[in-house]
Amino acid sequence: MSTLAAAPVRRALDARAIGLMLLLCAIWGFQQVAIKSTNAAIPPMFQAGLRSLIAALLLWGWARARGTPLFRADGTFGAGLAAGALFAGEFICVFFGLTLTSASHMAIFLYTAPCFTALGLHLFTPGERLRRGQWLGVGLAFAGIAIAFADGFLKPPAPGTSVLAGIAGDALGILGGAMWAATTVVVRSTRLALASASKTLFYQLAVSAVMLLALAVLLGQVSVARVTPIAVASLAYQSVIVAFVSYLSWFWLLTRYIASRLSVFTFLSPLFGVAFGVLLLGESVGWRFMSAAALVLAGIGLVNAPARKRG
Repeated sequence: MSTLAAAPVRRALDARAIGLMLLLCAIWGFQQVAIKSTNAAIPPMFQAGLRSLIAALLLWGWARARGTPLFRADGTFGAGLAAGALFAGEFICVFFGLTLTSASHMAIFLYTAPCFTALGLHLFTPGERLRRGQWLGVGLAFAGIAIAFADGFLKPPAPGTSVLAGIAGDALGILGGAMWAATTVVVRSTRLALASASKTLFYQLAVSAVMLLALAVLLGQVSVARVTPIAVASLAYQSVIVAFVSYLSWFWLLTRYIASRLSVFTFLSPLFGVAFGVLLLGESVGWRFMSAAALVLAGIGLVNAPARKRG
């Protein structure tokens, strides 16, 4: 998921906002399934690079049509490169990780990002100190991570992989969540916080497209094993629906509704991810992993819960 610059908060959620947030969470949760189902046809890094490139071109066209400047000098270039590099790192972890672990595991581990974000903002951004309830949420989430990670030592999370490969895939999921969080911290604590959402997103997509495609060349992954309807549909879904439409929709919501209320919904994305992995890919999840996932989700909910007003 992309990190967008913060916008002024607006009104409380209505039925339209709730419905759109549920749809976005389902879209983000399905992303892991789409990636994993395409890895056999399109190598991971080439797939990831094409995703970012297509979305960046779409965003450039959209911004041009709206008259939104993307290349005007405003002191954000260095921070933009950093955000783009971290965004690329996140998806290197996700795409490689999904060759080793299940979509269900990746969904849970990747979406630990809000907890890493809360810690990062606590350390680097004035006014973003963790409350007592948020500290509890971080503790629950990391306890869940430890249990879920330990579960990987007992059996491989994906058919055809070894226990060690599964553990490596799970570790990449956690690292991807940490990189997503680092991207958020960079955006919130630098001049990118004052840039337009379109420009912030363009930095992430354009820089990651260059980095991921370059890595694909270095790894000899610039190829397509076979063109299938599923592969084409998956790439279109990832680039058009996820990386372009859903991220811009998320920003539209942020400009009109209270951000803290919207963030509470994000814990649904890993739930959708696990459900889609089980239903569409036939993945199995044991009781230990589900217990760990419950701890992670509870932690995410506490971290994102709005502060109670005093008085």
